[in-house]
Amino acid sequence: MIIVEKEIKIEEICEEFVLEIKENKDIYKEAIFFDLEHYVFKKPICVGVFGAAIYDEGKNSVLLTQYMIENSKDAKEILKLSREYFRTMKNEKNKKYLVSFSGNNDYIVINHLYQKYKINYDIRKEFIDVDLQKIFEEATTKCIGLKNLEKIFKIDRCGKLISGSNLAKIFSKINKDSDYINRMPEDKKNNILIYNEGDVINLFFIYVTWNKYVTKEVIKEMEEERKKEIAQREQFLKEEKQKKIERLKEETTKLKL
Repeated sequence: MIIVEKEIKIEEICEEFVLEIKENKDIYKEAIFFDLEHYVFKKPICVGVFGAAIYDEGKNSVLLTQYMIENSKDAKEILKLSREYFRTMKNEKNKKYLVSFSGNNDYIVINHLYQKYKINYDIRKEFIDVDLQKIFEEATTKCIGLKNLEKIFKIDRCGKLISGSNLAKIFSKINKDSDYINRMPEDKKNNILIYNEGDVINLFFIYVTWNKYVTKEVIKEMEEERKKEIAQREQFLKEEKQKKIERLKEETTKLKL
């Protein structure tokens, strides 16, 4: 098992920009920022990387924790470590919320695997879900991916972007071949961890700078873009309908001849 513990110093947080939910601006202080990299084939097979972070107000830092499997034996161990992490964060650090981006899939995967390995835990029952994708969609009526949201927040990714399908292939090999991890170049392992770190840490920065970037102007722009897309779609359907009518006329004319 690869275990990473990292403290990331941050600049002073401007409370004016922090996302407010139900008149509460302190949720980020009581939250775990969470993301999984996993392998699913018809059903969940394993968690490849568990990534989570919390804000330490005393240190003014984000504390990152990552677990990455090295073989199939780690498939159960990573789940045990994740459960202990969640329990520690809730019972000792008083964390109440899980901040994710479209985290429903991650919750389904990890809860399925907890059940598979008879690990008595259900994160949905232990924490309150805060899904930044849903909150953004409610504010702008625009469904957006994390990488595009990062562009709005002017976040530049460190490290190489990795597709979900490529990650799945890597964890499939790790899960099937106990020696595969030893043949992997170190930079490939690091890229996976850096990619997951970006997913986790950027959730924090998006949360605490929300009102700086999700402004009335951005919301208006998103609404105009949505209307434009609808208009284009309607125009396309109208043109296709007209083409179909013309084709039917041509076929009818040919039959008469």
